[in-house]
Amino acid sequence: MPLGGPFWAYWSAASLANLGDGIRLAAFPLLAAQLTDDPFLVGAVAAVSGLPWLLTGLVAGSMADRFGARSMLPMADAARVVVLAGLICLLLTGRAGIPVVLVAAFLLGVAETVRDTAGETVVPRLVAESQLERAGGRLTAGALMGNEFVGPVLGGVLFGAGAALPFVASSAVTAFAVLLVLSLPVAVLRLLGPVTPADRTAGSGIRAGLGWLRRQPVLRALVLVVAVIALADSAWFAVFVLYAEERLGLGPTGFGALLALGAGGGLAGALLADRLVAGRRHRTAIGWSAAVAAGSPGVLLLASPLWLAAAVVVATSAAFGVLNVAAAGLRYRLVPGDLLGRVSAAWRTSAYVASAAGALAGGAAAAARGSPRPSVSASHSAASRP
Repeated sequence: MPLGGPFWAYWSAASLANLGDGIRLAAFPLLAAQLTDDPFLVGAVAAVSGLPWLLTGLVAGSMADRFGARSMLPMADAARVVVLAGLICLLLTGRAGIPVVLVAAFLLGVAETVRDTAGETVVPRLVAESQLERAGGRLTAGALMGNEFVGPVLGGVLFGAGAALPFVASSAVTAFAVLLVLSLPVAVLRLLGPVTPADRTAGSGIRAGLGWLRRQPVLRALVLVVAVIALADSAWFAVFVLYAEERLGLGPTGFGALLALGAGGGLAGALLADRLVAGRRHRTAIGWSAAVAAGSPGVLLLASPLWLAAAVVVATSAAFGVLNVAAAGLRYRLVPGDLLGRVSAAWRTSAYVASAAGALAGGAAAAARGSPRPSVSASHSAASRP
């Protein structure tokens, strides 16, 4: 059974939005390095891009359930176009300093948080229940292609031609994503029901969502499991760059190739997830993928040939691809439509907090070894793992 025209229109919009994110993922550090040689400020630009999930993730979930994707998706993408337009103007006039870049990166991160949360509520309305994992895998694959393959490469190439060009390209694809979202049937994006009096404010809506999640033993346990895995994964991945340099003898190009290989594993895992779940085998798929993601890095303690390191990176990334799709499918089935934004936001926020904590732990380990510098870029890469 085909996924249908509305799904592919939404997939195109989401993939374009992720392409814009990927372009900026490369362009912002390059711009920061052009404006300053202070490594702390360069690292701060990367840090503020992820900060909005910690500060505004739950609020974004409440807004998604109160106002609906029909309002939130175009608004978030339009806001990004406006911020990018302002940044482009300042770059062209030579008035963009590090403070401007920090503010722009933070505002774009807030809009990304709102968009991603609202987008979570759309998938169950686009396809039949039996197609949820297939649709989720395609969306995850599109996100990986934009965020980790095409986008960063395009962002780097465009930046080499002119500092403003990657932001122009990001703005253009994001604007096109807005048009695609507006082309979707209104019934797909509308609220499933009236907003209750208890959910009319962000605070009360957040409390209602968290209260519902606390009463659901399966999802509550799964949130904790995913958070623990995210913490452990970020911790080892934050120092993996040191392992690659000292034990594998890889330089920047070799390390980048290893990360690209891992992204390919994540892409394969996302595309195969629906076959592994095969209807209702969510717990089995989640259990095996969690075990592989958590256990595979331990193999590197026993031996360090390059092929084994590559296999571990591919295996863990593929496991995360399966885990993300299977967990999302379970979430779509168990969470009422009018709570999906809040529960999804709580889920993502807990994973981001755990990932940040793990990256800090990995960075502390790297600093204890006398090499604090590489942990900055590695922790950022860990946060973007599938």
